[in-house]
Amino acid sequence: MPGPKRPRPARIGTHGGTFHCDEALACFLLRLLPSYQDAEIVRTRDPQLLSECDVVVDVGGEYDPQKHRYDHHQRSFGESMHSLNENKPWQTKLSSAGLVYFHFGSQILANQLGLKEEDPVVQVLYDKLYENFVEEIDAIDNGISQWEGEPRYAMTTNVSSRVSYLNPRWNDGDQDTEAGFRKAMELVGSEFLGRLDYYHRGWLPARALVEEAIRQRFEVDPSGEILLLGQGGCPWKEHLFTLEQELGIKKPLKFVLYTDLSGKWRVQCVPVGLHTFQNRLSLREDWRGLRDEELSRVSGISDCIFVHSSGFIGGNHTKEGVLEMAQKTLAQQIETNTCSS
Repeated sequence: MPGPKRPRPARIGTHGGTFHCDEALACFLLRLLPSYQDAEIVRTRDPQLLSECDVVVDVGGEYDPQKHRYDHHQRSFGESMHSLNENKPWQTKLSSAGLVYFHFGSQILANQLGLKEEDPVVQVLYDKLYENFVEEIDAIDNGISQWEGEPRYAMTTNVSSRVSYLNPRWNDGDQDTEAGFRKAMELVGSEFLGRLDYYHRGWLPARALVEEAIRQRFEVDPSGEILLLGQGGCPWKEHLFTLEQELGIKKPLKFVLYTDLSGKWRVQCVPVGLHTFQNRLSLREDWRGLRDEELSRVSGISDCIFVHSSGFIGGNHTKEGVLEMAQKTLAQQIETNTCSS
């Protein structure tokens, strides 16, 4: 007598043919959920086969989270993170990756980190991963440019581009895309998990270090414009901008001091913004491009190593040396402002 029928594994439906980064990530993310971890991926455009799937992404012309349908191609669709949750600032139109992330991202991150969904760490990392990983995929899939007009140079090594290269070439005799899609899921999935690990174990702990340095900035210099980090290699820029706002810092920070891998000291200028090379205040122009003894002679500061030709960073063998480099640059700015006023 035959035994009882075993329940069939869950099915995740997406379109066949040429694949893209958004549905590869959407399928990978869904498989991180306990209910879909053993799910079969059904790649088809057959409405009957799709109707038999437990969840469908990037195909079907329907967005209905109650029915687990997550397509974004229909004319009526225009959802963003902000439109679905007014507390989220991002207004980029969502792709299937963004839709799955919006609905399941917190649960996925909580499961991966062994935390509860409401844990503040989960919420911080949820926002960070959307802004710095998923949103790019949403924008590229929806054809949204980062800028107006022609870019100055091509960007062809982002994860969406690398996924596209896994499709068969147009002139290949074998146009089967199944093996390539599996590779695409592994590629974008491993990058997502790697980014989560970095933000959780590297980026997030850096915030506490930067916050402590900001609170102690007047002990470094009376101006309050020089930050001393207790550990080199710390990713400080984003945290600095965020904490300046959160802590109500009235006088913007100008320089950050830290050690490099060899134990030498660096003085780095704080940029105007996170994605610009313009500085709030660059190191003195008469030092730029000089090194070692010549730099020490011109600056009057012992143990100098270098100042970059653009003035965004300099080096010295001692903490006292980089502090003096920052202080002399600040003093010159004050003198210039006084003379011009």
